[in-house]
Amino acid sequence: MYKRLSVVLVSVLLISSVLSACGGSAGSDIKVGMVTDMGGIDDKSFNATSWKGIEMAVEEFGVQGDYLESQQQTDYAPNITQFVNQGYTLITTVGFLLADDTAKFAVENPDVNFAIVDFAYDPPIDNVRGLVFATDEAAFLVGYAAAAATKTGKVATFGGISIPPVTIFMVGFEKGVEYYNQQNGTSVEVLGWSTADNLGVFSGNFESTDDGRRIAEEFLSEGADIIMPVAGPVGLGTAQAVREAGDAWVIGVDTDWTISASDYKDVVFTSVLKNMDMAVFDTVEIVTEDGFDGFGGELYVGMLANDGVGVGVIADGAISGDVESAMDDIRQGIIDGTINTGWADYLSSLN
Repeated sequence: MYKRLSVVLVSVLLISSVLSACGGSAGSDIKVGMVTDMGGIDDKSFNATSWKGIEMAVEEFGVQGDYLESQQQTDYAPNITQFVNQGYTLITTVGFLLADDTAKFAVENPDVNFAIVDFAYDPPIDNVRGLVFATDEAAFLVGYAAAAATKTGKVATFGGISIPPVTIFMVGFEKGVEYYNQQNGTSVEVLGWSTADNLGVFSGNFESTDDGRRIAEEFLSEGADIIMPVAGPVGLGTAQAVREAGDAWVIGVDTDWTISASDYKDVVFTSVLKNMDMAVFDTVEIVTEDGFDGFGGELYVGMLANDGVGVGVIADGAISGDVESAMDDIRQGIIDGTINTGWADYLSSLN
């Protein structure tokens, strides 16, 4: 029914309706609900980061905020239904996999406002705000840094499920490594993903830390010493394997892993930041404004230029000052459009 756009991501009826928190203006009648993807509210990744945006809005604007967790894809529709039936002002769904259910309920309930993380509709749906992120831009910079830091000449990445919000990280990472090789005459190898072949390693889920450990151990045995898992909580298993191996790094995604996964901060090389909290917060703020009359199918795109994506602090001593300076120049080149981070070329190759 709807065509999926180029920049887009990636949850019986276990309904954990919690945190009917109110702050700021007590008694606000604006109710904001969030439906998680699989992985849970405390996934240290996209669900948790998106929820943080609502928590910020609760404190700042006095809205009511609640979430419903999805343990499997069949939970999406019942969870959305509950918020619709309870008269929520804004329903935010988190993840590419919720696109079909979100579209269905938005069309059926034109007076309810929706936002969806990691999806954009074509044609737009009037009462839905898409929140998408050019994470290839930040991943490119991280790939460049990883190529500079590796001691073995091999780095790796893998995903949870092969969907665009996951592979966009992997494409940018590989492209950044390639750019480092071109600029420095090196031949750092990327394991786990090939943009040219559209092939990569995937755990098949966003929950199993055992899978994250297993995949990491395979990469480590092949010589990789820096690994970027794009797989939510699965990546925590990777971090554990990296710590046990020693002399290796893990790259966090979505949020700053030195904070969200602080147990592993000693092995975090850096993180590819996807600032979903600020996008969700901004969306709630729009709904609270006087005279709000709907999103009009508006699309938010988080980029380096608007701080919608970014790079976390790189581990002390992992790269040289010259590499840091080069990254500053590369960042500006990406913003200016003079450096290609690879995503558009990848999509074109699939058509």
